[in-house]
This record gives sequence, structure tokens and C-alpha cells, in this order.
Amino acid sequence: MKDIKNVFRNLEKKLEQASWFDDGWEIYNRGPYLQLYKDTWYNHNQGGVHFETFIEAPQMKQKAFPICLHAEEDCPSQPEFIERFLALESDRIKSWKGYQTIGKGYHICQRSMPLNFKNLEQKIFEELNRLRQLEASIDQAFRQTGN
Repeated sequence: MKDIKNVFRNLEKKLEQASWFDDGWEIYNRGPYLQLYKDTWYNHNQGGVHFETFIEAPQMKQKAFPICLHAEEDCPSQPEFIERFLALESDRIKSWKGYQTIGKGYHICQRSMPLNFKNLEQKIFEELNRLRQLEASIDQAFRQTGN
């Protein structure tokens, strides 16, 4: 079995080397779990707005793992933020293969990916790059909620 922590270490390096990364992006990596977020998204304690993916025992068993966008309890005006963000981006997210919008609790959207170890870091990197396109609308939803 491939070392998942190593996959995530390599993914972190790949993200840090991306041309866009120095523009205020941050990574929280705890082994088989990673969050990518902007420093202005209230995620200093990992409970704000972030893109998230993880491959832990349940995902290994299911041979699938999620890639998601969350707005957790540290997100100011959380329900209003999620509502405003989805008003801006719901159609685009739904147009992406495999993505679904959720909008309940802190779940904004998610895609389940098959756990295939071939090019895993590259596949996760590509999905996080896709989600990164939502950056301007996340910032806009924060402005609309007065944050």
C-alpha cells in the first residue's frame, strides 16, 4: 500500500511551487489530510473557509475520497456566506464533472474521487486548482456579508 502521508507531503510541495501560491495561500497538512485556503478566509484554526481532502481508513476501505469546499464554524455569518457564495457559483460547480453542491451545515460542495494511486498527487493538485477558480467569489461572498 502506498504511503498516503508521502502523497500528501508531495502534494504540499507541488502546491507551494505553483505560480499562484505566494498570493496569500496557506496549507494545513496533517498527514493524510490537507486544507488549502487564503490567509483572509478565517481558517487560522482550520475552522473557516477552505478546500479540503483526506484519505484515511474509511476512504481506503471505500476506495474513494472527497475533495470539498467547507465554510466551518469560524466563518463569520456562515449560513449567509454559504447562501451568497452558492448564488454566485452554484451553476459553475454543477458544470464540473462529479461535483455536487450541498449547502447544508458547513458543506458547500464536494466531489468523490476514485482512490487510484496512479498519478494521485497530480489528480488532487488538478482538482484543487479547479476549486481555486472560486477564490474571487469566496472573497465577494465575504464582502457581501460584511466580512
